Amino acid sequence: MEAGKGQAQAERTGGASRFFNRELSWLSFNQRVLAEACNPDYPLLERLRFLSISGSNLDEFLMVRVAGLYGQVRRRIEQTSIDGLTPTQQLAAITEAVLALETAQQAVWLDLRQKLAAEGIAVLGSERLGAGRSRWLRSFVNEHVLPVITPQAIDPAHPFPFVASQGIGILFSLVRLADGAPVMEMVLIPQQLPRFVRLPGDDASYIAIEDLICRHAGLLFPGFKVLGHGVFRVLRDSDIEIEEDAEDLVRYFRTAIQRRRRGSVVVLQLQGQFDPAAEQLLRTQLGLDHALVIHSPGLIGISGLATIVDEDRPELKFEPYSPRYPERIREHDGDCFAAIREKDIVIHHPYESFEVVVDFLHQAASDPEVVAIKQTLYRAGKQSAVIAALIAAAEAGKSVTAVVELKARFDEEQNLLWASQLERAGVQVIYGFVDWKTHAKVSMVVRRENGGYRTYCHFGTGNYHPVTARIYTDLSFFTADPRMGRDAARLFNFITGYVEPRRTELLAISPLGLRARLGECIAAEIANARAGRPAAIWAKMNSLTDPDLIEQLYEASNAGVRISLAVRGICCLRPGVPGMSERITVKSIIGRFLEHSRIWAFANGADLPSARARVYISSADGMSRNFDRRVEVLVPIRNRTVHDQVLDQVMVANLLDTEQSWLLAADGTYQRIGKAENPFNLHRYFMTNPSLSGRGAALDHGRKVPKLALRRGGAAVPVTPDPKRL
Repeated sequence: MEAGKGQAQAERTGGASRFFNRELSWLSFNQRVLAEACNPDYPLLERLRFLSISGSNLDEFLMVRVAGLYGQVRRRIEQTSIDGLTPTQQLAAITEAVLALETAQQAVWLDLRQKLAAEGIAVLGSERLGAGRSRWLRSFVNEHVLPVITPQAIDPAHPFPFVASQGIGILFSLVRLADGAPVMEMVLIPQQLPRFVRLPGDDASYIAIEDLICRHAGLLFPGFKVLGHGVFRVLRDSDIEIEEDAEDLVRYFRTAIQRRRRGSVVVLQLQGQFDPAAEQLLRTQLGLDHALVIHSPGLIGISGLATIVDEDRPELKFEPYSPRYPERIREHDGDCFAAIREKDIVIHHPYESFEVVVDFLHQAASDPEVVAIKQTLYRAGKQSAVIAALIAAAEAGKSVTAVVELKARFDEEQNLLWASQLERAGVQVIYGFVDWKTHAKVSMVVRRENGGYRTYCHFGTGNYHPVTARIYTDLSFFTADPRMGRDAARLFNFITGYVEPRRTELLAISPLGLRARLGECIAAEIANARAGRPAAIWAKMNSLTDPDLIEQLYEASNAGVRISLAVRGICCLRPGVPGMSERITVKSIIGRFLEHSRIWAFANGADLPSARARVYISSADGMSRNFDRRVEVLVPIRNRTVHDQVLDQVMVANLLDTEQSWLLAADGTYQRIGKAENPFNLHRYFMTNPSLSGRGAALDHGRKVPKLALRRGGAAVPVTPDPKRL
């Protein structure tokens, strides 16, 4: 289907009846994240972690999505969303939802604060403290706080200071004792100071840095009487727009990062009973023509609670989990290439170790038969073993090419640093396309073997990031299939030299043909349904917003195709509507791990799951940007064992889950599945049962993987797996 056709159809048929609003759907997702902070089955500090995540998520949403809508309003752009709302209408609905979410976050924090105190983790406010603690705090302020903060008078003689995005400030109302003159002072809290200060002692007591400064205002303003104070926080537009005529992408991003820090204010958050005159001063000086002002009764900067989550109280956290290392590679004495050469392997993170990806690259770096390594890098983290492996390979004389994506939001600065280090080591660094992000997760290693060359490939659904690989569920697929190797080479030539491949043998690449490949698979299911053959689609992704893809799924539903979707975050598709989507069900899974893998499965004339199914993994979500403005890959899974793991294990387990799942209704609301007769926990299942792919000989004589099963003749109906409780 031609890009944009679904948008036009939405306008003709009434978008609100066919699609959910993208921004409101995202806020609904973050409400589900916040709901996990209220989950009594979770340890207390894990609940606090979910509260912190909901705060961090909301900050990013406001700095990017809401900032973009404010920008459209300022430029008087009236383009409607797929559900038919103008930017102004969307902002009105978003504002209401954000304020409700903020209120809910504060209520959850109040509840968790009390529960934490009962467990010996106190967050102090303005209450009186004993002499010993008071002396320690006073000493801490004198030694660690006063030297790094700078009070500034607010009057005509002093320019209003710049407040950074996510910066916290305090306005003090003072009277000078010498002459009784009123004075207003501002203190901006440097990001170098800890968000919460922990007092010494076995029992954990914390105090927010702003409360600590307010408590000791007398040390900061000798000779003044403090009449009152108000704490505020600022969020700024943090998106970076790419100019098509940017001549030097590296130089452009270095300056763009600086510009982002000074973006227009989109949110002003005020704590407690903020003085109206001080609020008006901030509104005027910050230029709040288009901005949201939030009055928070409690803590501002909820994301900062992550500091307290780090408290060393293992009994208040999830039991530590150690990922398994694939037996298949151990059976080959750690030789990744020998294991992959024998048979394709898929690794299921975080249940199986990300170290195998690092080992694959380290082995390539040290292997004298390896001649070339090519690697995409979207997010690699601050302590990256992948970067170290690429540098080691270049220093060992290999030909190493790294495609570093500078446009990875909020990782631009880190990626510039990695690019500089890689270049110094002799790596050929490519920045890809100006207009498109390179989001594909691909690594290829070319090795001399038997008088020729063999290419080994890694295709992933997640980033080459060692930290997120411990908490994101993703798939790493390793293969030495020559067709995959040739396609991977074509992909890199496309990115590095703009050489558009005339054809590919197995891979589908966006923005060239990935959309079309999915469309062909959906069309085949429609044809099967109309011919009376079994027809079904299972898919798992993070977001589904593309109107053309959604319209194709509606068409498939109307033709008789059963469609089961696991969409963790944003979903603009409206399921369960008679005559439009009654054969489509949508669930969202929120739990200990972040569901991140992207999988498509098409019945192909047989009941799902079956060996006949067409199964794909991908780096792409169901979003227009992934199909039209990003370089992505869709990878077919043909090896029988890998096919079974991805379809019969990963996908079936996602559809079976009852304990962490929410079902999307036709009115846009989500409801927990609730207590099931035979409950099933997706994450617990994979934590306690080994993988199929990668088990090697253990499959023949080791502990059997419990078989999962779905009832036939229904979409995404959770039923009892074997064993009954997992």
